[in-house]
Amino acid sequence: MTSKVRSLPLVLWLAMLLFCLLVIMQTRFVADMSAFMPKTPNERQQLLVDQLRDGIIARLIMIGIEGGEAAERAQLSRELANKLRDTQLFVGVQNGDAATQERDRAYLFDNRYLISPGVTAERFTAEGMHTAIGNSIEALYGNAGLMFKQLLPKDPTGEAMQLLEQFAGESQPRSIDGVWASRDGNRALLLAHTLAAGSDTDAQADTLAAIHLTFDTLPHSAGTKLVMSGTSVFSVSSRNLIEGEVSRLATASIVLVIALLLAVYRSVTLLALGLLPVVSGALVGIAAVSLGFGQVHGLTLGFGTTLIGEAVDYSIYYFLQRSGATAPSSFWRTIRIGVLTSIAGFAALLFSGFPGLAQLGLYSISGLITAALVTRYVLPIVMPQHVTLRDLSTTGERLDRIIERISRLRWAVIALALIAGSTILFHSDAIWNRQLSALSPISKADQRLDSELRSDMGGTDMRYMAALTAPTGELALQKAEQANEVLQSLVKNKIIGSFNSPALVLPSIARQRSRQASIPDAEQARTRLAQSLKELPIKADRLQDF
Repeated sequence: MTSKVRSLPLVLWLAMLLFCLLVIMQTRFVADMSAFMPKTPNERQQLLVDQLRDGIIARLIMIGIEGGEAAERAQLSRELANKLRDTQLFVGVQNGDAATQERDRAYLFDNRYLISPGVTAERFTAEGMHTAIGNSIEALYGNAGLMFKQLLPKDPTGEAMQLLEQFAGESQPRSIDGVWASRDGNRALLLAHTLAAGSDTDAQADTLAAIHLTFDTLPHSAGTKLVMSGTSVFSVSSRNLIEGEVSRLATASIVLVIALLLAVYRSVTLLALGLLPVVSGALVGIAAVSLGFGQVHGLTLGFGTTLIGEAVDYSIYYFLQRSGATAPSSFWRTIRIGVLTSIAGFAALLFSGFPGLAQLGLYSISGLITAALVTRYVLPIVMPQHVTLRDLSTTGERLDRIIERISRLRWAVIALALIAGSTILFHSDAIWNRQLSALSPISKADQRLDSELRSDMGGTDMRYMAALTAPTGELALQKAEQANEVLQSLVKNKIIGSFNSPALVLPSIARQRSRQASIPDAEQARTRLAQSLKELPIKADRLQDF
């Protein structure tokens, strides 16, 4: 019976490790920085989190083709766009080719009476049509006269031109050989909208790999290469970089700890036993975070290096106690105090409003408690009876003498602490970095490429984002239309440069029906058209398509 009771901790420990391994095998590891956003954000913070996770910006990939001749880049752009559209990985792929441009123009032209802000009941009276057609005729003498001449028979009131003027302030990419190109003409451009959510870094990684693989299958010269940028590219790059850094740092820490312990213990057996609490704590910590949060962030694993530094002390204390250097009562009291103080410190992270920090807290607390319990109940069972710890008394005496000499400099330490505190107090505004970009591990070169591609694409310098919420999409569009009136007045008064709104290209149903009601029936249109053309240099039979 005594033997069974003695082996019970060992059985429970093995069962716990098996359970943790099963949980870890099903765990999803992530590296997106949204884990370090507030858990219960306010409306402004929630807007940012949503955009980082699933917004349109998080799904856009800017693609550039560099090297070779302009004709080759244009051909590669067309072939790559067609192949990517066939993969079903994208909502859309655009490169400014003629077919896509024509399809977009046809869509806007066919729906011009629903989208054009100039469509009102007054516009389709005889007087209104007279003024509108007169303006269209005057436009024939301008720089865009050829375009007006083609549109005039079908659109004499100029609704299509109203739409063009509405987007006249939008910067457009340069076009070379029928596709988008950079301003200097040395790079062909494509814009891909992924089907996968921006927060799904695994799917985004697969999408990026598919783009590279598709490009590699296309025949191209040796000097031609593919470059990409965008939020999804940064997300995947950040994850890979974080995972790589965590792996390297964790490996380096483990190697250093093992080397130090092996140098001290001079025993592989003691080394393996000393690492049992550490490994157990790490496995339990990962499993606890996985069960508590549904996923584990890469930075949480990186925090395991701190766990190694503290948990390995428990086995060291135990070995000292077994060798007789420490009284048993003193040993366990030291362990309890160490664990309790660590829990008190990490508890602040556990209740943090940031999920990433809360993961760190749970990982550390569960890991340290496990390490202490394994030291207390498992090590005494698995440790051989005749294992002796190397005599380190000489080394300890030397360290004591060094510490005693250093203690004489305690006033210098106090002075340095006061200087550091004063620096923080008087330069608090300059010391703290509140920019979210400071958390990004993206290199300067990648940031420069992103800036170049955005500029080549004609992307606007979006400094502010406004969100209008409503119970339905229709009500949200109506609110956006009301906001447009205010924003347009701000643009007119040169208070803001420009703005974009979904209501500009997708009016609310109420607005569309109002514009439909403004359009006369065929018989009324003929009568009013005939009246409106008096004193204008154009005959009604030229406008039969209208």
